[in-house]
Amino acid sequence: MTTKNQLGLFDLTMIVIGLVIGMGIFRTATDSAQASLTPGIYFAAWMVGGLVALCGALTYAEIGSRFPVTGGYYKIFAECYHPSVAFAINCIILISNAASLAGVALIGSEYISQLLFHEPPGDFTKALIAMGAVTVFYGVNLAGLRMSSKTQNVLMVIKITMVLVLVGSLFLPGHPVMESTVAPGTYSMQEMIRSFGVALIAVSFTYGGYQQSINFGDEVREPRKTIPRGIFIGILTIIGLYLTVQFAYVHTIGFEQLKQTRGIAAVVAERMFGPTGKTVFTVFLFLAVLAYVNVLLLSNPRVMYAMSKDGILPKAFAQKNEEKDVLTVSLTVFAAICIIVLFFMNTFDKILGFTIFLDSIGMATSAATIFILRKRTRHLDGTGIYTMKLFPVMPVIFILAYVFVGTSIFINTPDLALTALAVFAAFLLLYFTVIRKPGRP
Repeated sequence: MTTKNQLGLFDLTMIVIGLVIGMGIFRTATDSAQASLTPGIYFAAWMVGGLVALCGALTYAEIGSRFPVTGGYYKIFAECYHPSVAFAINCIILISNAASLAGVALIGSEYISQLLFHEPPGDFTKALIAMGAVTVFYGVNLAGLRMSSKTQNVLMVIKITMVLVLVGSLFLPGHPVMESTVAPGTYSMQEMIRSFGVALIAVSFTYGGYQQSINFGDEVREPRKTIPRGIFIGILTIIGLYLTVQFAYVHTIGFEQLKQTRGIAAVVAERMFGPTGKTVFTVFLFLAVLAYVNVLLLSNPRVMYAMSKDGILPKAFAQKNEEKDVLTVSLTVFAAICIIVLFFMNTFDKILGFTIFLDSIGMATSAATIFILRKRTRHLDGTGIYTMKLFPVMPVIFILAYVFVGTSIFINTPDLALTALAVFAAFLLLYFTVIRKPGRP
């Protein structure tokens, strides 16, 4: 790739922001507030989530600097772990991405349902709307790369505009309503820790995505310097934006109402612009959801294609319609996984727990590769590559945080955690019974 075509610092920073700011910010505040016993726990979860994200960002920045290859996030597992573990973890990451897409589609269906139905529809009806969105954009992607890629610029414009509208609610007359209906000292320390852990689940979903930025590797100009800088600038921007949005939510409707409000962004828009503003905002948010669905249907099959080329997935996943530049098998399988997730887990809460438990496995194990890579790439020390300060404190904080989140999910919803572990075990079994070829370790 020529230097002219490579990504610069601004390009990578925008990619980091685009990967993280999905649609969770328009929904997960409610889940986090419901889990929080007090406003203090709520804001603490978002601040700690930002700190953990910063520790993770700096960890992945060094990983990307020491291992700057295209598809780096899935290739680091093969580089540092046994092939069976690499296969299983990479597969559950794809399942997690499919579940994230399903969850985002459900967020969109919750919002648009307010306009389509006089009475709130059932969970399965919302899931059917989400399935319809996935099916439509599966067809769009089958039609070719050119058609599916046209929506991507619109995605960022819509999302950024809506976030700025929410931040604008801070300028409305009023004051932050942070009081809790329960007197201080009512809860035990154990109850507060559990509340914080459950609140952190939704926060982790909202902050996730930046780790995928190391996939661009040698597509970045001066990757050993640009990748860490882009990740650092991007994550600091996101932390500031997210904390501001949380403050705007509480400022506009109050902490107690936030717990009860599903379409929080639409409610804030209604407070600012009236019923018409709510309707317009809801429509635009649904369009942004559709574009986000398209993004994941566009990108994940290409990860599956790369995994197939590297021998991690079967060769069938590399089948491609050259005329339309469509990865037919990978696209079909990924879309089918999204539909299956929606069918069996037809509420956002279920998908959230399942997704973040899988992510906890993937994030903790991927961040742990920094310890292996540091030993294997000692010869790069002092050559200008990025090395984080306070090592190993930052990666340890990040890993322990995701272990804590995973444990919270296991305690709060053991059925979802056990399902996720069963999926991981199934991929391990699949590797040893089907994928592994004679002579491989």
